[in-house]
Amino acid sequence: MSSSPTDAELVAQFQAGSAAAFRTLVERYQGPVYRTALSLLRSPEEAEDVAQEVFVEVYQTIDRFRGEAALSTWLYRLATSRALKQQRKNRTKKRFTLLTNLLGINHEVLHEPPDHQHPQALLEGQQQQQQLLDAIARLPESQQVAFTLRHEQELSYEEIAAVLGTSVSAVESLLFRARQRLRQFLHPHLV
Repeated sequence: MSSSPTDAELVAQFQAGSAAAFRTLVERYQGPVYRTALSLLRSPEEAEDVAQEVFVEVYQTIDRFRGEAALSTWLYRLATSRALKQQRKNRTKKRFTLLTNLLGINHEVLHEPPDHQHPQALLEGQQQQQQLLDAIARLPESQQVAFTLRHEQELSYEEIAAVLGTSVSAVESLLFRARQRLRQFLHPHLV
């Protein structure tokens, strides 16, 4: 009975050219990388794309990985930075789409498209979840990442600090401020 290789052993084998080591690495980390991207993007398709991009980048740059940080830390860092980049791209695209929808062909102001989701048709639980997701999306990026890694990925403060390249006390501060802001954002919905 052989034990599974450590991350360091996998990296060394992969750096030596082992395709099997890379497959094992992907199998081991595809779930956490995907979940991290999904928790920030809220789109399964985009999260899948980000996860794929992360592993393509790992494949292309593994020779530069020196092991100063844990492999998982490097992967979380890649996943969060790629997801945040996609998030910024989505916001820009959304603003452009809104502007082009508001302005017609001759730059005439058009009416906003009707919203067919009637509030009474939505379940209360879904409304509350959406309000929370919307509130999380309004947080500054660093707070959003810290909050997501802590509460959705259940990383320790030390792991979050390593992913963000900061101190544990800075993570504690980010999480404290994130929780305060979330309370402010959600307070009108709780009254």
